[in-house]
Amino acid sequence: MIDIGSLRALAAIEQHGTVIAAAEAMGFSPSAVSQQVKKLEKEGGFAVLERRGRGVLLTERGLALAAYGRRILAELEELESTLLADPDKPSGSLRLVSFSTACRGLVGPMLARIGQSEAALEISVLAEDPREAVARVANGEADLGLVHNWNSVPLVIPEHLALEWLCEDVADVLVHGSHPLAKQSSVEPAELVDERWISTPDGAICNEALLRIFADLGRVPDIRIYDPDFATHIALVEQGVAVALVPRLGRPALPPDVAAVQVVKPVQARQVGLVHRRTMTASPGIRHVAALLREIAGSGVAANGPGEP
Repeated sequence: MIDIGSLRALAAIEQHGTVIAAAEAMGFSPSAVSQQVKKLEKEGGFAVLERRGRGVLLTERGLALAAYGRRILAELEELESTLLADPDKPSGSLRLVSFSTACRGLVGPMLARIGQSEAALEISVLAEDPREAVARVANGEADLGLVHNWNSVPLVIPEHLALEWLCEDVADVLVHGSHPLAKQSSVEPAELVDERWISTPDGAICNEALLRIFADLGRVPDIRIYDPDFATHIALVEQGVAVALVPRLGRPALPPDVAAVQVVKPVQARQVGLVHRRTMTASPGIRHVAALLREIAGSGVAANGPGEP
C-alpha cells in the first residue's frame, strides 16, 4: 500500500525542486525525505526521481504519481477538515501567514478573542509579504493567509485558493507638522514629486505602490531610505527626515508632530483579504477565524483615519 507520507514527500520535491528545499518546507531532515522517496520507489517498483547535476528531476512516472498524490492529499485534507471535525467546536492547530500591519490591526484582536472564548484553537503566526503568504497557503505550508491587493499592484491568487475580501485599507502620506502640506486635508501626486521619501524595500508590494503613484507623471520618487517597518517610517517623519506612504490598518497612534494627509486622484488604497485552500472551506476552525476577522475588519477599529492620533 502506498504511504501517504511518501506521496507528500514526492509532491513537496516536485513543488520545491530539491530534496533539501522540500525537507525545509516539511520540517524534516533531507535524509528523512529521501527515505520516504526510496520507500515509494520500493513499493511501486520504479524510479520516481533521477539526478540532474546537483538537483533532481521527477521521472515521467514520478510526475504522474505526484499528480495523483496531490489529488489524494487534497481529498484527505477536505475529509479531515469536514467529516472528521465537529462543526460546533472549532479545534486543532492552524498556521496563519500575515503581513505585519494586519498582525497588529487584525490578528492581534482575533487572537485575543479566541483566548477569551471556548474555542480550542491553537494558531501560529508568521509575518511575511502577501506574495509569500499566498505561496505558503498554496503549497500547504500554511492554512490561512492575510493578504493585501493595492489598486495599482494586483496580487495573483491561484485557482485552488479561496479569497474573501475583508476591508479596504487607505494609505496616507505622513509629513512633519511643520511641512507645508500638513494643514491640507488632501494632496495630489503632482504635489509630492519633489519630496524625499522613506519606503519599504525595493520590490516589496508597498514599494511598488509608491512607485506607481508617479508613473503617470513620468517621475520616480526620490527615495532616500528603505526600511520594512512602518514604525520606523513614522519615527523618521517625526524627525523631519522624509515623508512616507503609510496604510491606516494597524498604524500606531501618530506623534503630535506627524500629520496624515490623504492622497487623492487617485486615492491610495489596498484591499485586505483572507485566503485558504478550497479544500478547507468547510473547516470549523477556518470558518471561526474568518468570522472573527470579518467582524474585526468591519468594526473599523483596526485603522486610524487621517486626522486621528
